[in-house]
Amino acid sequence: MVTRIFPGTHRINAIHCLLFLILFSSLRLAAADGAKIFKQNCASCHSLTDQKLAGPGMKGVMDRIPQGDWLKNWIKNSSAMVSAGDAYAVKVFNENNKSAMTAFESILSNEEIDAVITFLKNPVVDGGGAAGAGGDQWAVAPDPVDDGPSVLTLLLVILGLLVLATVLSAVRRNLQNAVNIRKGLQPEKEYTVKEWLEQNKRNVALIILVLLFMGSHWGWYAMKDIGVFTGYKPSQPIAFSHAVHAGQNQINCEYCHSGVSKSKVAGVPSAGVCMNCHKAVSTGTRTGTDEIAKIYAATGWNPQTMSYDKPAAPIKWNRVHALPDFVFFSHKQHVVAGKQECKTCHGDLTKMDVAKQVQPLTMAWCVDCHRTTAIPGLADNPYYESLHKNLTELYKGQPITVDKMGGLECAKCHY
Repeated sequence: MVTRIFPGTHRINAIHCLLFLILFSSLRLAAADGAKIFKQNCASCHSLTDQKLAGPGMKGVMDRIPQGDWLKNWIKNSSAMVSAGDAYAVKVFNENNKSAMTAFESILSNEEIDAVITFLKNPVVDGGGAAGAGGDQWAVAPDPVDDGPSVLTLLLVILGLLVLATVLSAVRRNLQNAVNIRKGLQPEKEYTVKEWLEQNKRNVALIILVLLFMGSHWGWYAMKDIGVFTGYKPSQPIAFSHAVHAGQNQINCEYCHSGVSKSKVAGVPSAGVCMNCHKAVSTGTRTGTDEIAKIYAATGWNPQTMSYDKPAAPIKWNRVHALPDFVFFSHKQHVVAGKQECKTCHGDLTKMDVAKQVQPLTMAWCVDCHRTTAIPGLADNPYYESLHKNLTELYKGQPITVDKMGGLECAKCHY
């Protein structure tokens, strides 16, 4: 598009180019990163290989599912597809112990779901290679994901283009004036910022609207992620590996976290629990004697005399998962009554050397879990016999999920 910007000249409208750049940059920044979204929302239940976790592995998923929008609809609300009698949906539901998958229609936008599907067509792990054949799992891989240009980078680019446009405009005007003087013509008038704003009100309005849109978009996502620490993986004073203890040695989680089925908190095991094994095991499979020696120092254990004859000192572990003080959460309620596995919230720790937060633990994430998780053993509990009868009549053909028993009441979690 060619418009008149300065008297006697024609040039491409820089304002329209700038608006296009801003819109393009905003869309680029807003474009969903399928790899990151998969890691944050799906990787705790689905591997990129054919290994089955809480759900089936994603290797070759695009080849075995129905074509069209089937996968998109499944990600949005798998329970609705099962209830509607979709043959393949019912097959997947039955093959996975009738465990309902989280409905993401209220969590992810259509663009984000499309980004995940695009990623699954050609998944790439952190090392840069295609996933599937290898054993790379995001539970143990580094977290860096390219989020595209930062807001600061885009603002600097825009500012630089404005400066460049101003300089080029001044150069063009000076050259034109030099020609005008030779021809005996009047030099071009130099427009002030105020005059330019008055003469380009429509362009100014468009710039303001675009900046408001960008600011609202960036502000929303910046505030939405306050206090969300997905991927947080602090180092620990002792290099304890869950992959070795819970994975390789298959030690039950409750052996160390004994409070998980008895109280609100799972509890951090005392060094004395570690010593139940490490009185006899003084050499680690990966770290030799260095890390186990730290346990001995913490408990005052003397491996030479085989007694606690040294001063003890507490181990200062760094907390990984934390909920706000105004949120009530009971491990016992979820593990014993709800029969939830640890990896539902904590990821597959049998593959993690260093524990990290894999779920956002936000209110939306918890609420969605309550909406999709069926209550186990309700029909077999005499205490809930009449309640189960009433609920099954009220929700015919639907699984009795937590929300149908008051699981979305505010006072259940906030007090």
